[in-house]
Amino acid sequence: MSSLSQISEEDLLCPVCLDIFTDPVLLLCSHSVCRACLQQFWSSRGFQECPVCRKRFTGCQTPANLALRNMCESFLQKRSSLQSSSEVFCDVHREKLKLFCLDDNHPVCLVCRDSEKHLNHTFRPVDEVTPLLKVKLKTSLKLLQEKLESFKEIKQTFDDAAQHIKAQTQQTVRCLQEDFERLHQFLRDEEMIRISALIEEENKKSQMMKEKIEQIEREIESLSNNIGTIKKDLDAADIPFLQVELVVNQYIGLAQITLRDPVMPAGALVNVAEHLGNLKFEVWQKMMAIVQLTPVTLDPNTAYPLLFLTDDMTHVKFSADGQQYPENPERFDYYHCVLGSVGFNSGTHLWDVEVQNNTCWSVGVTTASNQRKGEVFFDSGVWRVRYMADQYTTQSPLTTRKHLAVDNRLKVIRVQLDWDSGHISFSDPLTNKHLCTFTSTFTEAVYPFFYSSCTDFPLRILPVKLSITVEEPLH
Repeated sequence: MSSLSQISEEDLLCPVCLDIFTDPVLLLCSHSVCRACLQQFWSSRGFQECPVCRKRFTGCQTPANLALRNMCESFLQKRSSLQSSSEVFCDVHREKLKLFCLDDNHPVCLVCRDSEKHLNHTFRPVDEVTPLLKVKLKTSLKLLQEKLESFKEIKQTFDDAAQHIKAQTQQTVRCLQEDFERLHQFLRDEEMIRISALIEEENKKSQMMKEKIEQIEREIESLSNNIGTIKKDLDAADIPFLQVELVVNQYIGLAQITLRDPVMPAGALVNVAEHLGNLKFEVWQKMMAIVQLTPVTLDPNTAYPLLFLTDDMTHVKFSADGQQYPENPERFDYYHCVLGSVGFNSGTHLWDVEVQNNTCWSVGVTTASNQRKGEVFFDSGVWRVRYMADQYTTQSPLTTRKHLAVDNRLKVIRVQLDWDSGHISFSDPLTNKHLCTFTSTFTEAVYPFFYSSCTDFPLRILPVKLSITVEEPLH
């Protein structure tokens, strides 16, 4: 074909249909596409995008690429002329190749047809077989093109997932830093409280010791003065000494009184044990006031795209704005559902959900294998209580939705799962009223699930009360 033109045939192929351009148009990104192919591509995508570089447009004009169209028409005319005038000969017999052997899938000449090599083979004229084979080839080409588009869409999904992973990491790092900063601030505040208490004790006891020391110093000064006076009197002559007998007796009595030693008061030293004894335990015990434990947390990787989850994964509500989530296999794509982050395959588990003011919700459990895509989720593998249109209903895999009689509107609903015995119970923990119980035989893990279509009020998984039990050592 290179003898026809300096332009290669590959340069004249539409990137969509992979055939010679027909009425090519020029895009803003300088790529060209058949007009019909472009319209069909845009219609299938739902937005304007270049099939080659994937650049998106808004209100993009598509002028005809006249230069390319003329080149394609000229190329087709030359190729048609060459094909009509050229004749291909058999390499063995030098005869024209006019037949096609269906058994060997190869063009042959009349001599080849009569040879022993093609004995009992079936033949068709070349001009008859060529259109049929081209139809098959075009069908295969179309399948490959569809597969190519499918792979491009899958690649876009993977690209979105890669970006989402980075966003998840950044958001998680931010939440970790904020949570640890709150814990650090608590510890800093607790440190300052305890240091302040220590300094206050030091000041009080230092002041007390200062007063005691001053008192002793006054007594020392008084004793020193008395001692000096007595020494002076002792140095006097006999008669003068005896003349001051009364004073001597007074000094002797005073000495007997002041000779009692000062006593260190009890509790004068800093109570180090009070400040350091079981320090970490007491701080940890006090920390329980700011720490919450929820028996179930939500898994954002399963959340329907229009659900909003709080950073602590305990609140969920419907949001018309939605969030950018990749189309991963775990995610719901039809119902406004999200699963708990952990599935249960043994034991007894209980969690309370605040549903107050939420006007459309469902809570319960579902099997790990239950289909999350499409409309089939509630068809099987679900045990739940639902509130919708001011009506409470229950549902399980073995029963259709049934009306649930409730005296007053529920504020909190408790879900209790006993996996081993196969019981799922729903109750109102505020009134201790039992609502319903389902019985089943579990063969796989089950997950808590939550459904909400209310934009104003979320569903909230309530924390449990924490307590510390200290066991005495056995004697």
